[in-house]
Amino acid sequence: MWSSTIIQMIIKGIFETLYMTLLSTLLAYIIGLPLGVILVITEKGGILPRVGLNKTLNIIVNLARSVPFLILLIAVLPLTRLITGTTIGSTATVVPLVIAAAPFIARLVEGSIKEIDKGVIEAALSMGASTFQIIYKVMIPEAIPSLIVGAAIATTTILGYSAMAGIVGGGGLGTIAINYGYYRYEKDIMIVTVILLIIIVQILQEIGMKIADKTDKRK
Repeated sequence: MWSSTIIQMIIKGIFETLYMTLLSTLLAYIIGLPLGVILVITEKGGILPRVGLNKTLNIIVNLARSVPFLILLIAVLPLTRLITGTTIGSTATVVPLVIAAAPFIARLVEGSIKEIDKGVIEAALSMGASTFQIIYKVMIPEAIPSLIVGAAIATTTILGYSAMAGIVGGGGLGTIAINYGYYRYEKDIMIVTVILLIIIVQILQEIGMKIADKTDKRK
């Protein structure tokens, strides 16, 4: 059973899982980071209050986060096909992963920035700093340790989503676990893939926490 073909398939599954997870995290942060910042600065009492915009964005984020990933995965199949030309494989899975992760990341970013001491922002305002300068030179730098912790959480969450995508042929270790463990009843292969997923999660989480500790000025 553990032939070279099976071993090569698992190795390929590991790389596909990392590819989906890391690329999806990067793209989701390109959307989620600015969205999280906008949610903070446009709220009542923010540095650029826009109550109507803030409420609208909050509703959109909450709605997007409310949809279970498997349902979202199926619902966006036409969009996935439009963007990637296919609905199966690791590249196709990136599309629903980004859509699912972006609002989650926006909330993580929002929480990280809200942890900043308001006195620091008020000091920047008193010195005449512009909105962009406060965001770029105060908010994000001050929130970096928390943002990195959030990134580690987001990455491991996205990895879990990528495994779920295996049910529709999303590629990676999730597809291997479902195809061999569920459809073929080869439980040993499924157990190995689950263990590998756990190891990957632990490694990514540990890397994120160590980087956060090194960037934390308070330590």
